[in-house]
Formats: sequence, structure tokens, C-alpha cells
Amino acid sequence: MSLKKIIILLLALLLLPFTIKVNGQDHGRNMSLFTDVKAHKVGDILTVLIYEQASASNQVQTKTEKTSQHGTETGPGQGELGFIPLFKFNSDSKNTFDGKGQNTRNGSLRAKMSVTVVEVRSNGDLVIEGSRTIGISGDKESLNLNGVVRQRDIAPDNSIPSYLIADAQISYTGKGTANTGARPGIITRVLNWIF
Repeated sequence: MSLKKIIILLLALLLLPFTIKVNGQDHGRNMSLFTDVKAHKVGDILTVLIYEQASASNQVQTKTEKTSQHGTETGPGQGELGFIPLFKFNSDSKNTFDGKGQNTRNGSLRAKMSVTVVEVRSNGDLVIEGSRTIGISGDKESLNLNGVVRQRDIAPDNSIPSYLIADAQISYTGKGTANTGARPGIITRVLNWIF
């Protein structure tokens, strides 16, 4: 085979990804040898790296003190009122309140999951949704995520950290014996609700 034929064959193989069309859509971007594969249209899959850590602390202290004293004193009556005995009245009142409250809350969630692009907005932002359910010994752990992603925030490996997702809603729930065993009983919950 001549050198000219080999060069033409190599050029044809290099340009092949740009010319393939499947179902009327151009998949050249996804198959290019020179660009990264990134989610950009409805149905594409994107990997989300969930690194969420929340910490909140609230401390309240109230201290009040009130003291009051009253006194009345009188001597014997004079004149025709001499029969009135000595009258004396004293009153002391003290009210003290010292209240303290503290609330500390910490939460952390680390996971990696894939989501699907469900809508492309007019400005190019991607609306994503995804869920992941894991079953272990009869227990089910579910992770749900949805939000909005800017295409320029997507890394070359088609992943994005969760803190770059706008309007993110991330929920992690569990069902099963382990989750039920960790919950207080119904009587304890009723008493906590009352008091």
C-alpha cells in the first residue's frame, strides 16, 4: 500500500467521529478525539460529587434582676386618735431570672452519584435530577438530588461538585429495621410533644 493511501486512510479515520450521525443527532462532540465528553443536552448523564457539610451554633443568655423595698411607719395617734396603736409596715421583694440556651448542630454528607439532564434552559443551564437507592439486609437508603448546573462549571471528566449546583435539593433517607430501631417509641414521642 502506498504512503498516499495510508495518509488518506488515517485522515478518514480521524474525521470519522465528526461525520457520524445517529437518529438524526450529531454525536461528533461526544465522540471527538480532541474534546472532553461533557453533558450538554437532555438525556445526558452527569456525575455529582456530593461534599456537603453544615454547622450551626446558637447561644442565648438572659439575666434579669429586680429588687424593690417598701416601708411605712407611723406613731401613736394624737388627740382624739390616741387610741390607735403604733402601725408599722415593711416589704421587701426580689426577683431574679437567669436563663441560658445553646443549640449546636452539625451535619455531613459525602457521596458520588450520577444524575440525568432533564431540561436545557434558554441560557444553556442544565436542569438535573437523579436518585440512588441502596438495599442492605432489608434496609433501604435513598439519595435524591435535583438542581441547576452551569455548563462551564462541569469538569473535563464530566463531574461537578455539589456546592456548584444552584437550587440544589439533596435528601438522604432510610427505611428499615436499623432506621426504625433508632427512632424513639410512640409513647416517648407523645410525651416529648406534650412537654
